[in-house]
Amino acid sequence: MDTDKQPPQTRRKASFLASMKAVFWSFFGVRKRRDYEDDAANLSPFHVIIAAFLGLAIFIGVLVLLVRVAVAQ
Repeated sequence: MDTDKQPPQTRRKASFLASMKAVFWSFFGVRKRRDYEDDAANLSPFHVIIAAFLGLAIFIGVLVLLVRVAVAQ
């Protein structure tokens, strides 16, 4: 019997809020390697895609708002 084998680790899926946080920091290009590896192991790809589209919509909305304020003055 091999005693060097470790029991399989249970992978806990991260919440949608964790996906939003990861996408937010990715927009800025600032992630620690350890955080990136944790995200890759725990985040759901579906949550990341939805969070990215939501983050993109918020980003475009803020840009449109800034342009409207700048043009109105």
